[in-house]
Amino acid sequence: MTHDRVRKLDLHVAEVSPKTKWIFLEVEAQSGLIGWGEATLTGAEDAVLAAMAKLAPLALGLPEASPRHLPKAHPLTGVPEAAAFSALDQALWDIAAQRQGVGLAAALGGMRRERILLYANINRRTLDRSPEGFAASARQAVAAGYGAIKIAPFDEVSPAICRAGHGMRAAQAGLARIASVREAIGTDRDLMVDCHWRFDEAAATALIAALAPFGLHWLECPVPESTAELAGLRRLRSLANRQGMRLAGCEENIRREGFVPFLEAQAYDVMMPDVKYAGGLSEILALAELLARHGVAFSPHNPSGPVCHAASLHVAAAAENLSSLEIQFDETPWFEALQAPALAHPKDGFATLPAPAGLGMSLDRDALDRCRKVRWSAP
Repeated sequence: MTHDRVRKLDLHVAEVSPKTKWIFLEVEAQSGLIGWGEATLTGAEDAVLAAMAKLAPLALGLPEASPRHLPKAHPLTGVPEAAAFSALDQALWDIAAQRQGVGLAAALGGMRRERILLYANINRRTLDRSPEGFAASARQAVAAGYGAIKIAPFDEVSPAICRAGHGMRAAQAGLARIASVREAIGTDRDLMVDCHWRFDEAAATALIAALAPFGLHWLECPVPESTAELAGLRRLRSLANRQGMRLAGCEENIRREGFVPFLEAQAYDVMMPDVKYAGGLSEILALAELLARHGVAFSPHNPSGPVCHAASLHVAAAAENLSSLEIQFDETPWFEALQAPALAHPKDGFATLPAPAGLGMSLDRDALDRCRKVRWSAP
């Protein structure tokens, strides 16, 4: 029996805005089937390319272009390595599902839901960083049908500023942005705030008190995520819960073992694994089951390109439990221009799965040629 092995890998780095590059992996099988994965990691494009170059011999040596042949214990020493491995896994699942003639969610075990609740991340499309600029972006997302909005308003805050004792002084501009967005969207829509690990525990404690008037749905990644911060995160979660908000995090954690310490510490109400970093689509579905057993909400991190979005939709449809799925809102026209065929537009804040087999979409070659800055191939 002849197996359909991997013939070629192509890594594409596409510049889609002055501050954003998306990284796509294209895997071609000997049969001619092509699968796509995404490995976007902002600011670490060279590291992801180097990780993919090291991974290429493994991919080309697989007995078949299938995710079941990827070694589950393959060492992932950092996020760039996890991004490369996860993109390869996505692409192989895409090929395997096309080979079966079914959608990716079906190949992963079957659809548990046909519509996926989305929330709009408006951060990267908001170039005017004033409170009014954030409010204008939020109103556009609401007009597009989204019932939940996420922002990252604390541009002026950093861990160094917090260590110097000035965290809350620096946070005042962010608080003004939050107030403006809450006023713009009203009180009947969820508002989430991403801190991007900018605070320390002392400043985050004060921040949670200051956020009480705004009725946040969750506060995300307030402090750096390390084992040294676990006890502090549990204290912050308790404080946030008393204010009626949840604590969310774990967007760059790798494999289930990367999440277990945070589960055992009861650090978060919501965990946000990313198909680009979690170490494989089967791994992320197993993680969703683990979160369900611990009573932690599953809300995949998905602020990047269309391949990640399509893969995340299938994962969200197949997962045992789902809170909601992130989508980058209107950052760049390349998000839609690169889709071939185009994914269905979300309606009333919900997305549906694409109909074609596999991932349900590929990338438009002409569009990719226009925005691509780097192309690497193996062999």
